[in-house]
Amino acid sequence: MRYTNQDGSQRSFPLKHVLRRQTGWHGERQPRSGRTGIPVPIVHNDGADLHHQQHDTLTWIGHSSFLLQLGGLNMLIDPVMSSSLGGVVPRNAPPGLSWSALPKKIDVVMITHNHRDHMDVPTLKKLGPNPLYLVPHGMRHWFLKNGFPHVQELAWWQQTQVGNATMTFVPAQHWSRRGLMDMNTSWWGGFVMEHDGFRLYHAGDTAWFDGFREIGRRCGPIDVAMLPIGAYAPRWFMRHQHMDPDDALKAFVALEAKLFVAMHWGTFKLTDEPLNEPPIRLRDLWHKLQLPLARLAIPAIGQTLEFPRIDLSVALAVK
Repeated sequence: MRYTNQDGSQRSFPLKHVLRRQTGWHGERQPRSGRTGIPVPIVHNDGADLHHQQHDTLTWIGHSSFLLQLGGLNMLIDPVMSSSLGGVVPRNAPPGLSWSALPKKIDVVMITHNHRDHMDVPTLKKLGPNPLYLVPHGMRHWFLKNGFPHVQELAWWQQTQVGNATMTFVPAQHWSRRGLMDMNTSWWGGFVMEHDGFRLYHAGDTAWFDGFREIGRRCGPIDVAMLPIGAYAPRWFMRHQHMDPDDALKAFVALEAKLFVAMHWGTFKLTDEPLNEPPIRLRDLWHKLQLPLARLAIPAIGQTLEFPRIDLSVALAVK
C-alpha cells in the first residue's frame, strides 16, 4: 500500500531537483556552514527532578525528541539518542537527557514516521521491548520483526487509551521512506496527547497544510503545540515537506493553541539554513506581530517545562 497526504499528494523527488539542490545551482543558495560546533542553548539536566515528578512535564531532548510526563506516565516522542544519523549526519549537540537521566520506566514510545531523524534504531534497541510502541499504520510488521512485541499501529484520527491518557494519531503533510524500495509504504503524522482535559500536540515532520485547522477543531482545545521550525532551506525544495518559522506560526494560529513550543532545529544539520537561524526568525516574527511573550517557549536542549507552573489560562488573541 502507498500512503498519501490528505490532498492525495505523494512527495516525489525528481532527479533534476535533487541535483539542483545538491549542487547549489538555484537562486536560494547559501554559504555552506559546518554540521557541528554551532552554538545552541543547552542546559544540564541530570533527571533528578523527573524521577519523582508531581506535575506534568515536557523535556526537550533535541530535534523532535521529547520526554513527556503526563498523568503519571513516562512517554518518549521520536526518541533519537545516537551521536549521528546512520553514521552520516553527526549530532551538533548532545541529547538533553542522558540514558541515566531518563526515568527508569518508559511506558510509551511514540513514533511519528520512519525517517531516521525520528525513528532511530539504536535508540529503540536500547529502549527494548517493554514499552508500548505507538506507530503509524504500515509500521507494525517492522517492530514485531525486530523484537518489539508491544506495538500498536494507528491510522489518522485513531485513538488509543493508555492508563488515564488518550493518544490520537493525526495527519501531517510529509512522506515516509527508510530504504530504496519502501517510499510511502507507511504513514506519517503527529500525536495529540490528552489527560484530564490537558492536551499537547506534537506535529512530527510536516509542511504547512490546512489540516492544522481540522486538528485544532477535532482534538482541541490544544494547550501546548510542539511545532517544527527548522530544516526549511531552500524553500523551493523543502516547502512541500518542512515548515519554516513563518509557516509554523501560521500553523499555531490555525490550531488555536495556547503555548508554542519550538522543535526540530539546532541538533542535526539537514538543510541549508544556519542551524541557529530558526529561533531568531521566530522571535522576530513574534515581536513584529506583538504576540504575548508568555505564549512562546523556545526551550534549551535539556530544558524541562513544568505544568501547571506555566500559566495557560489566558487565551492567545490572534486574528
